[in-house]
Parts: sequence; C-alpha cells; structure tokens
Amino acid sequence: FLGVKDIHADHAASHIGKAQGIVTCLRATPYHSKRQKVFLPVDICMLHGVSQEDIIRGKQEKNVRDVIYDIASQAHIHLEHVR
Repeated sequence: FLGVKDIHADHAASHIGKAQGIVTCLRATPYHSKRQKVFLPVDICMLHGVSQEDIIRGKQEKNVRDVIYDIASQAHIHLEHVR
C-alpha cells in the first residue's frame, strides 16, 4: 500500500485495524440491540453472566459494564502493541 514494504508497518496496521474493528462493534451495540441483534463475544458475556437479552434491553448493571470493559480492553491491548 502506497509503496510501503515494511513488516513493522504491516504489523502496526494490522493491530490498528483490529482495535478499530473492536471499537466499531462496541459503538454499534446500541444500534444493533434496538434491532434485536447482539454481536458481542458470547464467551465474554457468559463469563460475566450477561445474556443477549440483557444487551437488547439496554441494561446498565455492573456485569454488562464489565463485558464492555473487557472488550474495550482488547482494543487497548492492540493499540499498546502498536506503540
């Protein structure tokens, strides 16, 4: 891309793309939940005892916030790799 052939640049771009994808998924959660769709990782939801119905209903309990925090933390880890 743009004539750049550097494995380090490719690696950084990969991590930035992953972080952006995670953030986009989180930001779209209210939109999708209004349409009865949930695209959050099931394993993380189960870890915190959160059901798809909890997300669809827009619950704000600590366990739902913990799911969001864990997912956002994954995006942060990708950004740390870039740095």
